[in-house]
Formats: sequence, C-alpha cells, structure tokens
Amino acid sequence: MKQWQVLQTVFPSVITENFEFTDYRDNGDSLEYWLEEREYMSREDYKRGTVHPYGFTEYKTIQDFPIRGKAVYLYIRRRKWIDRSTGEIFTYAFDNLTEPGSKLSPEFVAFLKDED
Repeated sequence: MKQWQVLQTVFPSVITENFEFTDYRDNGDSLEYWLEEREYMSREDYKRGTVHPYGFTEYKTIQDFPIRGKAVYLYIRRRKWIDRSTGEIFTYAFDNLTEPGSKLSPEFVAFLKDED
C-alpha cells in the first residue's frame, strides 16, 4: 500500500486530493501535519494561458479528529495564482476545509455535535 492510500483512509478527500503533505511532527500529545496546495489550476485558467503560480498564503491551522488519543493539527498553505493579463492575484476556494466560524474540520464538528 502506498503512502497516499494510507493518508486517504485518515484524512478527508478534499485534503488528499488537493494538497501535498510536506512535513509531519509527533509532539507526544499532538500530531502536526504541514500541507501545501498542489499546483492544479482550473481548466478555464489553463486554457487561457495567462494564469501562473505566484507563491503561497500564510499557513492556516485546522484541528481534525484525534488519532490514537493525540490531537491532530493540519497546517495548510494555499497556493496563490496571478493572471498576468490583468495582474489579479487570487486563490481557489475550497468551501469544505473548515466548519464556518471555527478552526475545526467539518467532520470533526459533526462528530462533536453527535456526542452532545
């Protein structure tokens, strides 16, 4: 079994499909994963030919399900893009990375609500 197949069983598909795992730390009571958005652009932007990668945003911290009794933190860095024809700098939106108004994954919030 390959590493990405194992990660797909642990993390939501929006993470494994759109981000690369770049680092990992086990701090005893927590697990930390660093991720960077893959260099995939929309079909429309690709066809236009004027959109290019333009670095990354700052890391955003998301708390996910605990693993083996350890808190799990995902440090996610989004890719920035520039449209050289307009000078516009933008990022693609992933609506389901966190629950609105929180720093928790939607699945983790649903789990916590079920426990009440």
